[in-house]
Amino acid sequence: MPPKTLYQKLVDAHTVATIDDDNVLLYCDLHLMNEYTSPQAFAGLHEQQRGVMVPGQNVAVVSHIIPTHPGAIRVIADPASALQATNLHANCARHGIPLFDTDDALQGIEHVVGPEHGMIRPGMVVICGDSHTTTYGALGALGFGIGTSEVEHVLATQTLVYRMARTMRIRVDGTLPAGTTAKDLILKIIGAIGAQGARGYVVEFCGTAIRALSVEARFTLCNMTVEAAARGALIAPDAAATDYVLRRAPDIAGPQRDAALAYWATLHSDADAAFDLEFAFDAGEVEPYVTWGTSPDQVLPVSGTIPFAEDQIDEAGQRSVERALAYTRLQPGAALAGTAIQHVFIGSCTNGRIEDLRAVAQVVRGRKVAAGVRAMVVPGSGAVRAQAEREGLAGILIEAGFEWRQPGCSMCLAMNDDVLGDGVRCASTTNRNFEGRQGRGAITHLMSPAMAAAAAVTGAITDVRQLEISHA
Repeated sequence: MPPKTLYQKLVDAHTVATIDDDNVLLYCDLHLMNEYTSPQAFAGLHEQQRGVMVPGQNVAVVSHIIPTHPGAIRVIADPASALQATNLHANCARHGIPLFDTDDALQGIEHVVGPEHGMIRPGMVVICGDSHTTTYGALGALGFGIGTSEVEHVLATQTLVYRMARTMRIRVDGTLPAGTTAKDLILKIIGAIGAQGARGYVVEFCGTAIRALSVEARFTLCNMTVEAAARGALIAPDAAATDYVLRRAPDIAGPQRDAALAYWATLHSDADAAFDLEFAFDAGEVEPYVTWGTSPDQVLPVSGTIPFAEDQIDEAGQRSVERALAYTRLQPGAALAGTAIQHVFIGSCTNGRIEDLRAVAQVVRGRKVAAGVRAMVVPGSGAVRAQAEREGLAGILIEAGFEWRQPGCSMCLAMNDDVLGDGVRCASTTNRNFEGRQGRGAITHLMSPAMAAAAAVTGAITDVRQLEISHA
């Protein structure tokens, strides 16, 4: 048998039928839904008088449109958004689909809720009407986003017509320096290969630096791989990944556990497997990275200076830089560090987990949010929020002057109450810095949670390594 990549093994294990040389009918182990990509799919299902084939392998979450204001009861004031949530509730009730509804104590962002409750396991195919479904590759599951028509097909058949991807391997060896994180690493990678550098590929990460990452850090890495246009991201499951799953999946016990572990041990690329494209990076060269423009690949080390348009190699690059500079209101040649910010947002499916909140608390302990800065922390789920309160992290953040809010997607995208005004500059732990992403005219600088915390207490983009950090 010829050697296979992990990606090929996962696709082969889930192929119901081969359609042609490029397409297969793929079985989907789990389908996650949210309130904004599912309404049309359910409507189409009902028009055809079809039911949901396997309700228990579909899970829904209200996450994108929900307000995150502090308070026990959350009311969606916007009529259109309220209707989306009401329709999701009705559709899930009609078809027997589990739902983390607006006032569920465990409600949150699908890409946080799924793994933390043991729903994501190595070897699965997991899909969702959201591009950041690549997150689940951190556990050796093939996750990817789908469109509304595909959501309808999955609901009706639990399968998907799937076009095969090419394979890319990114090896990262060495050790991340103190003060740097998986967020800095993935921003560096995106900056190096470009926002279209992985288009058409499923990326497998490997190397000593990847193995050294916590599972939560791997979620961040795989989550943002889609910002290089990747169709998926994978990390072969190791002891850290399997331990993470087993702690959250009590149903995997006895003979089932033995069988699962035996299967999971096969989930790696064979030694001689061929990849279509390969890259290598040295983790020791990573610095804290911050985006300066309006695409995640417009990124620099925090020690860098804003680029000049005329330094780009082609006319398209020059136009892109000119437009980004006009939007972000930055001056070419100016230092990135020291750029004043007015808002800090910490949260999202990229960096809204407990590990991220611990990093923020470590930086802000004993400090105050700078005058003129509004700083928000939005946990990725109700479970994360409760754990942060038990650990005392919430108290540290509140004492420092942060708003401690309810879980949801919040200010990752301007689809709810949390929207920035024109010209407001935000240090953000999210995944996209597109024009208008956080509000019309709002300016987004992507960075790690620790870097965002440093910006909050200094009022400017600041190298977190320059701050004395408490390890209490």
